[in-house]
Parts: sequence; structure tokens; C-alpha cells
Amino acid sequence: MANDSIHICTASDCDCGMTRRDFLRMSALAGAGAAAPLLFAGEARAQSFRGDDQPVKIGYLPITDAAPLLVAHGRKLFEAQGLKVEAPRLFRSWAQIVEAFVSGQVNVIHLLSPATLWVRYGSKFPAKVVAWNHVNGSALTVQNEINSVAELGGKTVAIPFWYSIHNILLQKILTAHKLTVVTRARGEPVKANEVNLVVLAPAEMVSALAAKSIAGFIVAEPFNAAAETAGVGKILRFSGDVWKNHACCVTFLAERDLVQRPEWSQRVTNAIVNAQLWSRSNQVETAKLLASSGPNRYTPHPLQTLTKVLAVTDYSAYEQRKIVVHPQWQQRRIDFQPFPFASYTEEMVRALVQTKVEGDNKFLAGLDPKFVARDLVDDRFVRKSLAAVGGPQAFGLPANLLRTETVAV
Repeated sequence: MANDSIHICTASDCDCGMTRRDFLRMSALAGAGAAAPLLFAGEARAQSFRGDDQPVKIGYLPITDAAPLLVAHGRKLFEAQGLKVEAPRLFRSWAQIVEAFVSGQVNVIHLLSPATLWVRYGSKFPAKVVAWNHVNGSALTVQNEINSVAELGGKTVAIPFWYSIHNILLQKILTAHKLTVVTRARGEPVKANEVNLVVLAPAEMVSALAAKSIAGFIVAEPFNAAAETAGVGKILRFSGDVWKNHACCVTFLAERDLVQRPEWSQRVTNAIVNAQLWSRSNQVETAKLLASSGPNRYTPHPLQTLTKVLAVTDYSAYEQRKIVVHPQWQQRRIDFQPFPFASYTEEMVRALVQTKVEGDNKFLAGLDPKFVARDLVDDRFVRKSLAAVGGPQAFGLPANLLRTETVAV
């Protein structure tokens, strides 16, 4: 495979895709007139509670990315922090979850890390990343007869959203193999050196792959595992094997809560960090908690599929089959660590500027990576949360909380 390394110091109802209608709904938020009623409603809801009496209202999509929020709820870790909490609300799309967040219907959400750029700088909604939800946890899955990236030429591959780490990494992979990304209308021919990208709801990806209407997809788990389990597709590359320990989804809070309710924000972050620490050592129990057979039925996914992702019982088999190009990275299929490294945010901004995305993306050109790392992320709370559980070493993180970003296609 081609090698391009960068070293920089410093979800049925689990529809977590972005349809064109969803994209237009999100784009409408960029207009002050369209967003104003939602913003007003959000402020009104926030002001209806005194201080830290505000309940935790989780909004999530039923994918493994949401695990820390759901584990914190299921294990009553929010209550352990002295917080009130409502039952988590499952949403069908990123558009719905963002609208609910802006209007204050929910106040703790997980969101695709590149999508936070769109929300804060594209739609100008004041919200910040306070922690990562997990690292890795995504893959490029293809039809069983496809054995290399080169064989995707002339075919269609699905992504869950333009502003996603999935889109960024897929385009890096395709470019490294001299394939050109295009967005052709249905029925238009795709050249042998082109790959047609379409946005598709993850819940539809496995069936679309089985029907051969797409040649592959790149998305969060457990849809890759679901395709494997159903025998309709196979992993061609893990996302974490391209960008070492990359973030996918992050915890996103409204800036008004960070400013007006710092103690509330700290307690929320504490619960999420505690949930991640527990999940790292209790993978099977985490799968049971998230499964459709679990006590809260947080997701529609069977235990077998979630265990395949979270318990990582067959990762060595992928290494033997050379699907894992960088076994020396010694990664899990999905892992949990909450600290939002500035180096990652900076590199994500640089990468997104070079990635093809549809819609009005002019705001990207004016973003300075170092400024975004300071402005988009508020790591005050997660630093204190880490200190409370024994420091960065509890997650195997460097004591100075600095790292080098490694991207190796």
C-alpha cells in the first residue's frame, strides 16, 4: 500500500446518516432568522432552572460512539455526581440531534468531531467540545469479492456525513491509491479512476451492500460488524489503522452551560470520564448494557454484534490477514479515552480543508488550526476529571497531555 505519514507535535431507527433533507435542515440553522426561534427556546429552557438544578438531558444516536453517555446513564454515574438526569433521547439523524441541542431539548450530546466545526463556525451556535467520547471505532467495509482499494475504482461508496472523520479518512485512502473522488447523480457513469461518494444512513448501509447498490461504506460501529456477521461484507481497513487513535465522536455542551453552570459541567464531565474508564475494563458488560436485550434497550443492536466490536475477540485475526497494516500501534477496534488533544483538532482542521464536502463550506477557508484548537475545545473540566481518577496514566495517556498525530495510509 502507499504510505503517507504525517507527524505533528503538540444507527431501522439507528439512522445516524445525513440525508439531503437533513443537510438542508442543518444548513437552515446558518441563517439567523431560521435559528433564532430555536436559540430563544434554548435560552428559555436553560433559564428555567436555578444553578446546577438543571437535569442532564442526553441526546444520542444508537451507535457505539454514544457508549460513554449511555454507560454513565445506565450505571447511574450522573446521579453519583449529585445530578438529576432524564431518560436519554434517541434521535434518528444528526440534523434532529443538532436541532434538539440548539433548542435546549437536550443538553449533553455526542457529535461527529468535524461536525462540531460546522455547528460552531458554520451555523455560529456557541457550543464547545469538552471531551472525546472514544477513539477509533470505525472501518471501511466492502463487498466480499473486493480485495483492494484499487478495486473500488468505478464504484460507489457510502459515507454517513460530509463533515465526518469517515469522509476525511476515506478520501485520504482513495487519494493515496490515485483514485479521484466524485459525486455523480444516480445513473451517471463513473470512470475507472473515480469513486462516487454518496451520503447514506448507516442503518441502510448493510442492506445496500447486500443488494450491491454500493460497493462499500465507511462508518462507525457496529454496522461494520453487522455486515461481517451477516456475511454480506468484509473489513478492508480500520479507521484507527490510518489515523492512530483518532477521535470520532465528542461530547458537546452549550457554551451557556459552561459559563453559567461550571460546576454542573464539571459533574457531567466527571460522569463521562468515569464511564469511559469503566468501559475499558468491562467490554462485555458494556455490550450487554447497550444491546437490544439490555435493561434499557439503548440500541437495536444484538449482543453478538456489539461484543464483536467492544470485546475485540478477533483483532489478531485481522492482523494475520494483513487487514491491520500497523500492528505495532497495538490498538483496540474501539477504545475509550476522554482527553481532546489539541494536535488532533489542529490536524483535523487542516485535513477537512483538503477534503471534498458538499454545501456551503466557505467558513472552512478562514479557520486557523491553532485558533480552533483553543476556541472549539474547553479542556478545563476533563483535566480535573482525569486528576480525580488518578491522572492521565489511568487511560495510558502521556502525563503532559501532548501527543504526536500519526496518519499513515
